[in-house]
Amino acid sequence: DFLPLKCDACGEVFCKDHIRYDDHKCSCAYKKNVQVPVCPLCNTPIPVQKGEIPDIVVGAHIDKDCKYNPAQQKQKIFTNKCTKPGCKRKEMMKVVCEQCGGSFCIKHRHPLDHDCKGSSQPISKA
Repeated sequence: DFLPLKCDACGEVFCKDHIRYDDHKCSCAYKKNVQVPVCPLCNTPIPVQKGEIPDIVVGAHIDKDCKYNPAQQKQKIFTNKCTKPGCKRKEMMKVVCEQCGGSFCIKHRHPLDHDCKGSSQPISKA
């Protein structure tokens, strides 16, 4: 080759076909292999010591220390239930009445729509 390449791990010179660590069976490749495996369930990086097999270490993490909770995946988005009697609607965001402090759906958010028991005076004339 016109441009020989120097291996950044062992310092030997190779052609473009043998520059990869696996292609020239580099004995110093472990110094450059600094990838940290990540748990596929909880997305936590798992530290692997020199000489350990990453698959076994991640498997042990899943068996013992994994914080994965399948119930957490199915959390409901619409959890704010309307407190007007008879209404079963739920909203994604909490809609709180400024007068009585109750949580209502969009339909019953105004004091006149939910028979507000807060202060007798409306805040605005709208």
